[in-house]
Parts: sequence; C-alpha cells; structure tokens
Amino acid sequence: MATSRLTALTIRHITTMWLAVLAANTGAAAQTAVADSVAEQMLLLQRSYGGWSKTFDGKAVDYRRPFSEGERRLAWKQKEADDATIDNGATTKEVIYLLEAHRKTGNARYADAARRGVDYLLKAQYPGGGWPQYFPDTRFYRSQITYNDDAIFNVLTLLKAVADGEYGPVFGRRYRKRAQRAVLKGVENILATQVEIDGKRTIWAAQYDKDSLKPATARAYELPSLATSESANILMFLMALTAPSERVKQAIHQGVRWFTEHDIEGYTTKIVVAPDQPTGRDRVLVVAPGEVIWARFYDLAEQQPLFAGRDGQPKKKLEAVENERRVGYAWYGGWGDTVIKRYKKWVEHHQ
Repeated sequence: MATSRLTALTIRHITTMWLAVLAANTGAAAQTAVADSVAEQMLLLQRSYGGWSKTFDGKAVDYRRPFSEGERRLAWKQKEADDATIDNGATTKEVIYLLEAHRKTGNARYADAARRGVDYLLKAQYPGGGWPQYFPDTRFYRSQITYNDDAIFNVLTLLKAVADGEYGPVFGRRYRKRAQRAVLKGVENILATQVEIDGKRTIWAAQYDKDSLKPATARAYELPSLATSESANILMFLMALTAPSERVKQAIHQGVRWFTEHDIEGYTTKIVVAPDQPTGRDRVLVVAPGEVIWARFYDLAEQQPLFAGRDGQPKKKLEAVENERRVGYAWYGGWGDTVIKRYKKWVEHHQ
C-alpha cells in the first residue's frame, strides 16, 4: 500500500494525474464524444452501492483495456460484491474521472455515477470522522482508519472540492453541505490521531484502530509507527484550509517541527546491481552532500527509523530486512521537503 509520492494538494492536480494514468489513449475525440470509453468501463465496474474495488478478476483494474463479453458478464455478476475500497486511489479516482468525463461529454450518466460514488464515501465515514480502508467489508485490518497510501487524504481532497463548489451544478446545495460536514469531521479525526510522545505532538501513523484510535499494524512489514509519507500529505491538506482553527494551526506547527527535527542530512538511497542478492538488486543508503531524506517509518518510543520484513519483526537498520522487501518498498524519501517549503509560505499568513 505504501507509496513515496507526495501528491499536490489541489483537486485539479489530482484530476490531471488520474487522467494521464487512465485515459492516455482517449485522444482529442474525447472532447466531443457523447460516450467516453474509460468512463463506460468505470460504470460497468461500479458496485451497486456506489464504490469501486481496486481489482477486477483478480488483477489491478485497467480501464483502458476493452473488456471481453465474458468479462462484462462477470462484472455484472459482481455488482453486489462487498469489496469497494479507498485503497490505492480506488473510488476517488473513478469519481474524479467521471466528473471530468461529464464536463467533456455532458453525459448525465457519468454525473449520476459520480454522485453515487460520493454517497458511498459519505456513508463509509465513521462517526468520529475517519474512514476504513474497505467498506462495507471491514474484516481484519480493513476496518482500520487508514491514512496509508493517502487513502483518507484522497477522500478529504475530493470532498473538500465538492464542498467548495468546484463541480458546479453536479453537486447541489445539499451535497455541498454534506461534504462540508464530512470534511470538518475528517479534520477532527486528524487532530484526534496526531500521535503524542513524551507530552509532545508529533506526526501521524499510517493506520489506527477504529475504536481506540491507537496506531495499528496493517501488513506484517507495516508496524504501528510514525509514517512520514502519509503525514506529509496530511499536513499539506491542513495547510490548504482557508480558515484553520487554532487547534489546526498548532497541529501544523507541531507536525512541521517534527519533520525538521528528524531529517537525515547528507544521504540518499539508490537501487544498485547486486548479483549476490536474490533479486539481483539492492537498496542502499549512500552519501549525498546537500540531500535531505526521511525514513518511511519511525518507532513510537525513541522516534528512530524503523524497518520490518515479512516476518513482522522490528529492525533498526534496512540491511536487516530481507532483500525482496528492501528493494520492493519505499523505505526512505524526501516527503518532508515539500512540507517544509510549503510551511514557510503558510506561516507568513498563519501564526
């Protein structure tokens, strides 16, 4: 689930990203077409209750590939499947694409499907303001409040755009009010889950137990910890609020302070050829004057870099993790850099 991407905090930027990924082959004809081939595939895979799965027929969804007749029949059979999710951009990316397809084509079916997607997101929100990774299937860690992979960040960014009226007549006054309430509750959840260690607010974990609001384990190598990638985007979202409360301001000050105190200066990571390793490659830390990076995770006691392999055992050094996980996961990145740069501008207007 983890990513090293630091998404720009505007719905337009997110839209541009997903359009590039999902519709690179639609061409100029999509500007005037009544039907959009990618949007049509999305309608087919939308669950009856409004959300989308991140997989189809056991594989990651590829909306650019035309479905066979057998696949179309399978899609209809799966309309009631309870596997809709916000993981890996699912549901939010479909809603955003459908809204753009509606803008281009005027096809009312796309706007209707987007509204049902937003209905799904509003229904999935916990009373305390967080979202589970999956809904309605909340077995195991699927029930956890999930910032991981920017899941809640994507939802809040979309709902904020709806609340702000960025989609015009597609979402009327009632929708905008519902979305605004959901965003406010989401912000409250963010404030409630900012991890406190030794009496100081720090940053956020990737996922939390929905009842205790304590950092929780997801996959074996994603231990309860401070998560820099997700925390960076949380802070970017908070800094985009037009009228932040004093509590929000304090959360931002404290979170940015944590990033400035836990950077790793003068190093970067790279993938190198390693014939002696099972994958033939390795991920290593190398000296890089002028560079600044952060570990992906920090422990909840000493706030030092934390690593884990598929055995789920915490490790203090990356080289202690098996080779497959060393090269298959983003253990270091520059997540805090964009946050700190944005904060320097933000603090000029918010003390």
